[in-house]
Amino acid sequence: MDGSSRHGPDRAEGAPSGPTPADAGKGYRTGTHRLRAPAETLACVTPHLAAMGITRIATITGLDRVGLPVVAVYRPNARSVAVSQGKGIDLAAAKASGVMEAIESHHAEHPDLALRLTSEHDLRAAGHAVVATQRLPRLSVSRFDARTPILWCAARDLMAAPGRTAVPLWVPFEMVHTNYTRPLPAGSGHFQMSSNGLASGNHPLEAIGHGLCEVIERDALALWALRGGTDSDRGRLDLDTVDDPTARDLLARLAAADLAVGVWDITTDVGVPVFVCALADRTTNHLGQVYSSHGSGCHPARAIALCRALTEAAQTRLTYIAGTRDDAHRTLFETARNPDRVAAVRARLETPPQGAGRAFAAVPSHETLRFDDDVTWILARLAAVGITQAAVVTVPARIPGIAVVRVIVPGLEGLHDAPGYVRGERAMALARDRADGGAPAA
Repeated sequence: MDGSSRHGPDRAEGAPSGPTPADAGKGYRTGTHRLRAPAETLACVTPHLAAMGITRIATITGLDRVGLPVVAVYRPNARSVAVSQGKGIDLAAAKASGVMEAIESHHAEHPDLALRLTSEHDLRAAGHAVVATQRLPRLSVSRFDARTPILWCAARDLMAAPGRTAVPLWVPFEMVHTNYTRPLPAGSGHFQMSSNGLASGNHPLEAIGHGLCEVIERDALALWALRGGTDSDRGRLDLDTVDDPTARDLLARLAAADLAVGVWDITTDVGVPVFVCALADRTTNHLGQVYSSHGSGCHPARAIALCRALTEAAQTRLTYIAGTRDDAHRTLFETARNPDRVAAVRARLETPPQGAGRAFAAVPSHETLRFDDDVTWILARLAAVGITQAAVVTVPARIPGIAVVRVIVPGLEGLHDAPGYVRGERAMALARDRADGGAPAA
């Protein structure tokens, strides 16, 4: 396994001390919420790019006609994805987005964490708190049970009762690291390995909020796909009702590029806003090609969630054009530019929904000026739907002023389109309810 990780004794100091709300105010609130402006973040991390394995930041915006800033960040010796993408309302935001994704990936590939090789049964027998493994995203080939020896690392449970927040909560290491080189660490192959919930930020609470939003977004996507995805009118947004100036500008730029645009509100019972945006060409590019793409976004503030979905759809489109997603098979790129499929997607987007579309103002929204308020609100929303744990592993950061975390929330769905995905309790409940013809469970 990674030589930078080490097997160590179970120890209280293995658990992260937990972030404090000090200096957790949002200093930048244009198109996204950050502690500081993207240009300031870039100035902070630029001296450390070589140490993170980053060799190049390429602006690929000009490969498309949309004009929304997109960058590709290259790490040739990566142990997972070698190219990270970044997007934003301007170039500085796009660069900060891509660089921070690359930085968090490097940290998760080289995590300096104390590990234990043992079973859940033995951990519990020794009096340790263990994450609810039965609620974690499993793999179809998993043979995990309470006596299976696997690697564990210590996390902090954000939802623990007062007085127990410093008690380590042990979580499977394979849900924390992203070192996908062979052979995989001992005890791998039971839980879904991905970057879901991996996040970085200018403050621990900024990173935690981002990680929480990502796992909520993935859960919403799984349930939305089960309901039919873009084939369903459920949650189709009336774009004329969008009143946020930044989102309106993004929509205008997409329309000016002659793209068909559709947006769905896929917010679940959790109540944290989640949107999906779908794009499809109406005309060919200079090579006679057409493309379709999707993007999604989640944030307590609905305007930020929508902006994330719109910019990610544009980013995904440029990923297909540039061919920069090195973990995807060529069929993904071929499908994205298949003329028949693009025509079908365009026809769907240009078909008005039956009945009135969802008004933007009807989507829940929670606007705050501080990251601790965001996190507190999100945790309350999760608790309201029966979530009892929210584990955060603090990955020791190698850049001063930057925090890297992995968020794991048992009970939420994993990546529904990943190989080996097994439906969790929320998807199973929704599937049963749909089979019975009742109201959706989530």
